[in-house]
Amino acid sequence: GGRVRCTSCSSFNMSSDDSNRRLVECGRVCLVNFGPMGGKLVVIVNVIDGKRVLVDGPSTVNGIPRQAMPLARLSLTTIKIDIEPGARLSTLVKAYNAADVQKQWAESSWAKSMARKGAKAKLADFDRFKLMVARKTV
Repeated sequence: GGRVRCTSCSSFNMSSDDSNRRLVECGRVCLVNFGPMGGKLVVIVNVIDGKRVLVDGPSTVNGIPRQAMPLARLSLTTIKIDIEPGARLSTLVKAYNAADVQKQWAESSWAKSMARKGAKAKLADFDRFKLMVARKTV
């Protein structure tokens, strides 16, 4: 794996090409890749070490309680909210809602492609057949 850089611990100058970098930092919104919470968004509350972070759903928004999670289970998004390391749940919820994370996520191409794949997976056999016929006639 690559190196993890925690920006809450040290200050550095960010150049214009670094603005879209997905750093492991407090406030970074992540997507859970697999497991019982797969496909849900979480926010990094604190960095434990180079391989684990403390995340929160927030639990009042999507039901994921605060817990330690390995970075291998997370995919970093470009969405970041402004919180301090170890922020309380109420502070996290306010920042989450102020940044309108759900709307930002829904507008992203990543979320749209996941929704398309989910809709395609739910198709029944006859629906898949109709889709195939429609493609051939167009």
